[in-house]
Amino acid sequence: MQRMIRMKKELDMISKNPQPGISFSLRENSADIFDASILGLEGTPYESGVFKLEVQLSDKYPFEPPRVEFLTPVYHPNVDESGRICLDLLRMPPAGSWRPTILLGGLLHSLRLLLAQPNPDDPLMLGIAEEFKFNNTEYIRKAKDWTKKYAIQDATQSTSTSAKRKHDEDKLDPHKRVKV
Repeated sequence: MQRMIRMKKELDMISKNPQPGISFSLRENSADIFDASILGLEGTPYESGVFKLEVQLSDKYPFEPPRVEFLTPVYHPNVDESGRICLDLLRMPPAGSWRPTILLGGLLHSLRLLLAQPNPDDPLMLGIAEEFKFNNTEYIRKAKDWTKKYAIQDATQSTSTSAKRKHDEDKLDPHKRVKV
């Protein structure tokens, strides 16, 4: 019951106050799985990429963190090949920093920032973390390649970067996607 009240409240909040570059909606025919998307931040190797995620709430949500996985492949030290994410907000204390006051929108915002600012000192992918630290140029090249290959939609369109970004943000407009 607590989970349903909280989910409705969060969906109402995001529909009234959308966050740029973040979108999520309850999956059709599901009471606890959200489909989410985040837009890669400008000036990062993930720029213009639309990264899809699955957010699954436990029966104990919000007192327990959701399980979040990237569905879009991403070249990142804190995301493994199956989409699992190493982020302290996704773990319970004392190892993590999950709190019931964290909203899904805030969590997705944190994941968007994690894309822009990897934490190579707490990696899931040790080789990528070492590359990030010691051969950053190669890391950036590979991350851009993966973003282009897996996360940029309509890549064949010849639009300017700003028009592409506006187009991507329009696709992520929560007013168009949130189902209450």
